[in-house]
Amino acid sequence: MDGITLQPHLAGHAGVCEIILDRPEALNAIDTAMAVRLAQACGELAADRGVRAVVLSAAGDRAFCVGADLKERNRLSDAAFLAQREVFRAAFGGLLSLPQPVIAAVHGYALGGGCELALSADLIVADETAVFGLPETTVGLVPGGGGTQLAQRKLGPGRAADLIFTGRRVPAEEAERIGLADRRVPAGKAAQHALDLAAQIAANSPVAVRAAKRAIRQGGGIGLAAAMEVEDAAWRAAAFSADRREGIAAFNEKRAPRWPGE
Repeated sequence: MDGITLQPHLAGHAGVCEIILDRPEALNAIDTAMAVRLAQACGELAADRGVRAVVLSAAGDRAFCVGADLKERNRLSDAAFLAQREVFRAAFGGLLSLPQPVIAAVHGYALGGGCELALSADLIVADETAVFGLPETTVGLVPGGGGTQLAQRKLGPGRAADLIFTGRRVPAEEAERIGLADRRVPAGKAAQHALDLAAQIAANSPVAVRAAKRAIRQGGGIGLAAAMEVEDAAWRAAAFSADRREGIAAFNEKRAPRWPGE
């Protein structure tokens, strides 16, 4: 078993695909095989024009993901550890670079690489049981799945430093308050809420949504003038698309749009 399940949701969730972290017996810890499959799955989804939104969820009751499988790592030589690093970079990079909006549905522990997977998403829905943390410094490491960069972009450098330097755990209420979680829902409801949110996104123009995601991602961390040019490029991509023509026609004809996606 490679630890990743892809689940399309057609009934009531058209255009949505769910990536399920599926090693519940190991609290969804990421081993090499799971990382390889995650990278492959992200490549498949990126090329699938029928997928308009992605939900990242997890099997089991206790954890979203507790990060890298340290039992596996304990057996690795330095050379094997370095080789695994490239596999992990491909997995995390694949998720981060998906052109579709990604919503992480978090319950239980989201620690280390698990927290970084959530941060790689565009939105994080956390239920009341969620506990986030970047504890790498407590075991002699630095977050390597994007944590140092993604946390500061989402939380600001001070709060990112607080979490990373201390390695402390953040419960769902605090995660929502500091902006780590975008939405907080009752226990056991994260995946359903994320799927419903993804379906709402998937009902909109795929050209416009993808262009908006590019603008948000590319515009962060650069100067305002340059960011405005990024937005203009996104606007042009949508404004002169078949989706825009269909959207205006559907509005005027008082009907649901049938997006060409081109």
